[in-house]
Amino acid sequence: MEFDDVRERDVIDSSIDDKAIEESITQILRAVGEDPQREGLEFTPRRVARMYHELLGGYTVNPDAVINGALFNVQYDEMVLVRDIEFFSLCEHHMLPFIGRAHVAYIPDGKVIGLSKIPRIVDMYARRLQVQERMTRQIADFLRDLLKPQGVAVVVEAMHLCSMMRGVKKHDARMTTSAMHGAFRANLATREEFLANISRGSAPLHI
Repeated sequence: MEFDDVRERDVIDSSIDDKAIEESITQILRAVGEDPQREGLEFTPRRVARMYHELLGGYTVNPDAVINGALFNVQYDEMVLVRDIEFFSLCEHHMLPFIGRAHVAYIPDGKVIGLSKIPRIVDMYARRLQVQERMTRQIADFLRDLLKPQGVAVVVEAMHLCSMMRGVKKHDARMTTSAMHGAFRANLATREEFLANISRGSAPLHI
């Protein structure tokens, strides 16, 4: 039976070291010439440590708790698509955010997953220090191994603050990555159907 109201503490077993993060942020503030004790910064190290529980909680997510029994035997062999799944992640190179959306499809082979679980799977991999290419592949591989479907397809579009705020400073540049398994890789018509579905009526990606 599927329960959508999965408790956060059942999904995440946090091992983040708050004290170490607070000490590190205090050192960074001093290193850039700030006074960690001044008003406005006094509680910043604590706030950052708490923030990382949310932004980096994907490391300690329990996949079984995320799925929560929401696998069902269903005789359906057409494409299942969940598009425009919003996510945020942190680039592992500069620890700046990249923000975007994921489109996830699969063709069942006797088994389907509860609708709400696909966005949770995206978040499980997004809430880590990531590169977009790896995240895309991890989502596709997880669904392939979980469902054993006829095929899986994942496309991720994102805007990266590390290229918007620094370096090349290209505000409108966005990155698209894809991962295909099974029928989506082997069958051109299936792949084109998926790509046509995610492009139809797609809103512009903005930060």
